[in-house]
Amino acid sequence: MNPALETVTVEQLAKLLAAGSLSAVSLARACLDRIAALDDRGPGLHAVRLINPHALADAADADRRLRAGERGGLLGIPVLVKDNVDVEGLPTTAGSVALASSRPAGDAPLVTALRRAGAVVLGKTNLTELANFLTGGMPGGYSSLGGQVLNPYDTSQPPSGSSSGSAVAVAAGYAPLAVGSETSGSILGPACANSVVGIKPTVGLVPRTGLVPIAASQDTAGPIARTVADAAALLTVLVGRDHRDPATAGNPLTGHDFTGDLEATALRGARIGAVPAQVPDDDRALWDAALAALEACGAMVSEIPLDPECAASSVLTYEFKRDLDAYLAALPGGAPCRSLADVIAYNEAHAALALKFGQTRASAAQAMDLDPGSADTRQYLADRARDLADSRDRVDRVLREGDLTALLFPGHSGADLGARAGYPSICVPAGYRATGRRPFGITFLGPAWSEPVLVGCAYAYERATRLRRPPSEVNPAMVPAGIG
Repeated sequence: MNPALETVTVEQLAKLLAAGSLSAVSLARACLDRIAALDDRGPGLHAVRLINPHALADAADADRRLRAGERGGLLGIPVLVKDNVDVEGLPTTAGSVALASSRPAGDAPLVTALRRAGAVVLGKTNLTELANFLTGGMPGGYSSLGGQVLNPYDTSQPPSGSSSGSAVAVAAGYAPLAVGSETSGSILGPACANSVVGIKPTVGLVPRTGLVPIAASQDTAGPIARTVADAAALLTVLVGRDHRDPATAGNPLTGHDFTGDLEATALRGARIGAVPAQVPDDDRALWDAALAALEACGAMVSEIPLDPECAASSVLTYEFKRDLDAYLAALPGGAPCRSLADVIAYNEAHAALALKFGQTRASAAQAMDLDPGSADTRQYLADRARDLADSRDRVDRVLREGDLTALLFPGHSGADLGARAGYPSICVPAGYRATGRRPFGITFLGPAWSEPVLVGCAYAYERATRLRRPPSEVNPAMVPAGIG
């Protein structure tokens, strides 16, 4: 049986694999064939940067485990991983030509967890270079190594960044699941732009060791999928503690099965604070329809006068130098770059290839003085304290004063606020705009470790509305004739 790769769910695939109606090898091969047809040829979406040469062998191992009676986890399910996550045997480039030959010593803990669950890692996805911290003004989804990721719903529109490749790959049916990462909007933005589900976890829910960093205070990996149920299944596998990542030490959700939070009645009696900010005219009807759907599910929705904008801050610039230097310095012998300064120097020496849009953010980070007594360090510490206190106070206060279950934003407009607080969010498809059929999404945000509640709310909304459509329906011209 050949499942419809644009729409098939993890649950459906697991049943087919368990019944022997589908083998992990044939599933992996079908995904690889679709990548070749739509990424390498066809519209050339450039969502996948590198295929894992061991993918079919890993799928064959999953088939052996299935024949032996093993079940559960993500056994035999294809997954793509953003190319800022370490996978043993593959380069971890973050989309940078300076890091094209940079190979880690082993798997990141989240990849170890994927393998333990039986997932088949198909390859690495393209991304906005250095997770969108190389320079200002770079288009979402562009990297000097992987090229420009295109949005399958409208190739004239940006795919958003920086987990653009992961979101596009899932939307286009390359794999049912992908791992993205977010520092501020990099899961939620691409999820909204490409009509998929994205979960930005609480900082510390998913180990970050083996993740090319921007800033330890805000970085996190998270799932991207076509349904809330699939995202919950992947999140269940990714969650854990890691002694090398202090943020995970207090994680109270290790071992939690988020698929148990998929309740169709989760919105009944929920109190949702809607934060409309500035909803464009083209989004107004979709936003109003989303609020009406929540109320039809039994939620009490009230508009909250919360400004999601945040003040300028030195935190990401300061931590980028500190944390990237630490990651690069720990690479095995023979690594092409050992510091941010090395990356900058390589780019300058190969400017025609590496610096189409410049490297202003990288240069600003390199200029930071990390000495404990420096003015930069004093400013950083003050900014970090302010960012944390301000963002958490604003979110916590409106949740407390309104006795709210969660906040709701149009698109990913609350991403920066939630990122600075380290709080979780989940984006869900909410229809298509009248002009150009561009995807629209809504984002639920809650306090730390509220993923079970947010997953339930998102699932109940998704189940009641069922608004997501695959790219081949919304943009039929994208899929060449004969591609299933």
